[in-house]
Amino acid sequence: MAAARLATTLARSSSAAAAATRLRRPDLLASSPRGFSNMAGSIERSGSGDITRVDEVGLEEVPDVIKNYHLCVVKNRRIDSDTIAKASQMKVIMQYGVGLEGVDVNAATEHKIKVARIPGSTTGNAISCAEMAIYLTLGVLRKQKVMDTAVKHKDLGIPVGDTIFGKSVLILGFGAIGVEIAKRLRPFGVKILATKRNWSSDTLPCDIDELVDKKGGPEDMYKFAGEADIVITCLLLTNETVGIVDHKFLSAMKKGSYLVNIARGRLLDYDAVFNHLKSGHLGGLGIDVAWTEPYDPEDPILKFSNVIITPHIAGVTEYSYRTMAKVVGDVALKLHSGEPITEVEFVN
Repeated sequence: MAAARLATTLARSSSAAAAATRLRRPDLLASSPRGFSNMAGSIERSGSGDITRVDEVGLEEVPDVIKNYHLCVVKNRRIDSDTIAKASQMKVIMQYGVGLEGVDVNAATEHKIKVARIPGSTTGNAISCAEMAIYLTLGVLRKQKVMDTAVKHKDLGIPVGDTIFGKSVLILGFGAIGVEIAKRLRPFGVKILATKRNWSSDTLPCDIDELVDKKGGPEDMYKFAGEADIVITCLLLTNETVGIVDHKFLSAMKKGSYLVNIARGRLLDYDAVFNHLKSGHLGGLGIDVAWTEPYDPEDPILKFSNVIITPHIAGVTEYSYRTMAKVVGDVALKLHSGEPITEVEFVN
């Protein structure tokens, strides 16, 4: 399991500190014996006899035991203000990935706890998510559900699907994942449009002139939607972006165009998506994330033959999990030894 590998990576990479593990459920916590003065600078060194211990704690136990820990690694749980208030020794809360909507950052800041994310561009998360975007795009274009039905009925030569080749693709939110999607779309022979708040060179990991045919800001999203055959959403979930793919946006899209979402479910307005699928204006929907999770398998949207869904696994690959596990282990060891922590991005 990924959680067991995290603990093993920590134990094997430690030369100054031993690591003991108690593996139960793949959900939370790591501990360290000493505090820190400045996460970006020096951290107080532990004595040679100190031990960094890593524990896996069941979700229901977290509020009762979090007071005993210095480092918390969040995977599939929301760490709310009540839980954070009990974390009297906590130094760092880390997300096992990029998104931080599961952590009450304001509450952590109030309690002088640092909050960090693992940058997707350095862990394989962006690459994994980009591959899932391609997978879902191909799935809706080639009519995955109808193919499944054809196989069951022993039908050959149907359905008639479509190609990515020759299409215009709008990447909504050209961050680390958007860049990786563009790299993989280029060989398909597509035109790429992209929106990003800031296109200055210091916000981009590479020269993107060869990746993007048309660049714009958030104000261009409706115009670009009208030009695109496929829209892939990669936006971060914020108060401003909740429901941003709404009736206005979907109506601006071409009739029969496709929508793929590998970011967060609440970026899409549920009623607007349902109505545009029902009317036929939306040609297909591929989603790895949903409005509520776990997703209701009886949800009416899943009844449409041109909708495919995967269970929030875009970033869940052996490659990304191994890389993120190493980052978590390295952070725990550096917190223990007092070395500067540079592997993660602190947000407070």
